[in-house]
Order: sequence, then C-alpha cells, then structure tokens
Amino acid sequence: MTHLPPEALKRFIWDIQSMVELAESEREILLIGRDLMTRLIAMDNWLPPAFSIADPACGQQFQLYADAMERFTIVSTVLAPGQAAAVGVEPFWQVSGVLRGAFSRRSFDVDAESRILPGGKEQKLDRGAILTSSARGAAQLVNLHSDRVSIAIQVFGGDIGKTPRLTLTQEGAAQFGPTSYANVPDAPPYNIWTIQTRIED
Repeated sequence: MTHLPPEALKRFIWDIQSMVELAESEREILLIGRDLMTRLIAMDNWLPPAFSIADPACGQQFQLYADAMERFTIVSTVLAPGQAAAVGVEPFWQVSGVLRGAFSRRSFDVDAESRILPGGKEQKLDRGAILTSSARGAAQLVNLHSDRVSIAIQVFGGDIGKTPRLTLTQEGAAQFGPTSYANVPDAPPYNIWTIQTRIED
C-alpha cells in the first residue's frame, strides 16, 4: 500500500503529540484526548484496509503510530463477529473510540499483586462512543455484533508493544508480556517521517 497516512489520522497524530507535550496532568490529557478522538472517528472511511483485518482465531491489534519517545502509541483493535479480546491490565492511560460496529467493555479490579479480580462492570459502546481510562485498570472488549467486524481506535500513554502487561485469555491462562501487533511487513506503523507532510484543511 502507499505508506502515507490518511489526512484525518495525520492531523490526529500531530494533535496527540502536541497534547502530551503540553498537558500538565493525566486528567488534562484524557479531557483533550476525548475531544480529539471524537473528531477522528466522526468519519469511518479513513482507516486503511491493512489495519482493519479481522482474524477469526483471535483479536487483532495493529499499531498505527509509534511515538519515538514512547510517550504514546495509536492502535486499531479489530474483533471478528462475536469475538472477545483477552482481559488486559492496562499500564497506561487510554483514550478509545468506536470507529465501526459496537462493543461491550468489561472492566475489572486489580489487586496489589496485579491479579485480575472476578466480577466487574459492563458498558455498551456503540459506534462513535468515546471512553477514557486511567492506568492500572483491567478491561476486555467484546464485539457485540454476530455478523460484522467491530473496530476501536485506541491511544495508550506508552507503547504496549514494548511494555509487558498481564493478560488473561478466554481459557483462563495468565500471560505476561508485551502486545504482539498484527502488522504485516508491507504495512508497518506510520512514523514521524511519513507524517511530516503538509496537512490539508
């Protein structure tokens, strides 16, 4: 594919980068990030097909952009019909938006030893919904549709591809390690060089 980012994503990356440089607190990041995500997902036709492929065997996460200083990363999370992602303990703040489809987000408490506790709350997220969360929470996304793919765009306050985190599979197996991105060699994440082109209004 032509490896230049869509204009909507390029503007979003620049705005997120400015936000993390200038914001004085996590609360400010989440407030501003919500507004930026609302604008990004207002249209759903900008995400390249290479970053929206579902795998019936497991959820897919594609890295869209990696900040060189590892202050944030932007990811598309793609779930096949009826699919549930693994439960993950999030080590960073997060801003998420539903680009396509609908999700159920189940949140869980975590004890002092980073163990995921049973129970939890469930929240329905329809197309266009925005969710922000602080670090240390545990959550799981489930595609509510039985006949179509659902996609969320997520910004994490660090690189989940390099930072080990605890996950719990549907079979109950605990794993500790970084996220494995689903990017193929000819569709790597965008970088600072690919976004340093003129933004068209």
